[in-house]
Amino acid sequence: MSDEPIDQGNGAAAIGAGGPVSTLTKKSFTSDQEVRWCPGCGDYAILATVQSFMPELGILPDDTVFVSGIGCSGRFTYYMDTYGVHGIHGRAPAIATGIATARPDLSVWVVTGDGDGLSIGGNHLIHALRRNVNLKILLFNNQIYGLTKGQYSPTSEEGKVTKSTPFGSVDHPFNPIALALGAEATFVARTMDNDKQHLTQVLRQAAQHRGTAFVEIYQNCNVFNDGAFELLRDKPQGAHNQIRLEHGKPILFDEDSRCVAVGENGRLVVANVDEVSPDDIVVHDMHGRPSLAFALAHVSHGPTEPTCIGVFREVERPVYGEAMRAQVDLATERLGRGDIGALLRSGDTWTVSAPV
Repeated sequence: MSDEPIDQGNGAAAIGAGGPVSTLTKKSFTSDQEVRWCPGCGDYAILATVQSFMPELGILPDDTVFVSGIGCSGRFTYYMDTYGVHGIHGRAPAIATGIATARPDLSVWVVTGDGDGLSIGGNHLIHALRRNVNLKILLFNNQIYGLTKGQYSPTSEEGKVTKSTPFGSVDHPFNPIALALGAEATFVARTMDNDKQHLTQVLRQAAQHRGTAFVEIYQNCNVFNDGAFELLRDKPQGAHNQIRLEHGKPILFDEDSRCVAVGENGRLVVANVDEVSPDDIVVHDMHGRPSLAFALAHVSHGPTEPTCIGVFREVERPVYGEAMRAQVDLATERLGRGDIGALLRSGDTWTVSAPV
């Protein structure tokens, strides 16, 4: 990166080895590649929001890496003017784990989809979450396979009629938020593709988190699954059905006429405010017990009902990579720096007995 300004404008000042070296703007993170998704795809809105947000971090494009898997979301890396890896199907979290562990100075982001991240990539995803690698994982959920032309995905609802399920899907879908919480992710959130303000707010909180931040983004596929999130995305309807989670505040929505309350047997339910005791209205605590976040993830059976969005949970835990480097430093201090070449030339490390 040269000392010449990347771009002019009111962006963030990026910090390099010699101090401030440039002014970052959206253009700084926008590549020269033609953006090619279906017209009207929700990915356009997500891309524009991410490109607009990245200058806030004050991190140079040369110190930023986007890693993607296979699917429509996989194209994302081509449109970000940063380092990027278009990986193989489902392996983006594994590739990003290696990058973030070897180069802790980099800002590493994963872009995946509900098919890529929750089908063949499911194990890679949960292990990145449990390890708490310093990654930011954006999972675009459109409840369908878009790139391969409309087959059902791991988040498609039961009974979903698609090209691969002509009589309706018999699979029970994943709840990505509940899955991430079950893997004990330290940051779990949900937002919408067409709500730039809310999406930016969630990205900001995710970027500030130390460790793995998992963000599910409801993303409309207007060709193969149009309207799947209409109850939440449509401006008039969304105002009545988005349950916005704010730390330390009672969970109220629909112009404060409805709420999330504690019902029978301690279950969380959606209720009218004037029909429950104020003491039964849940106050959100994203740093509290995991059972609250897990219950909030199950307030709705899907996006066809009032649904929680925002940060469900954020806690601190040792970051994978930092702990590993500390272990290596301790071993080096006690044993001295090893010679991998000498080790490889040191002879057999075990003996296989000849058959009797």
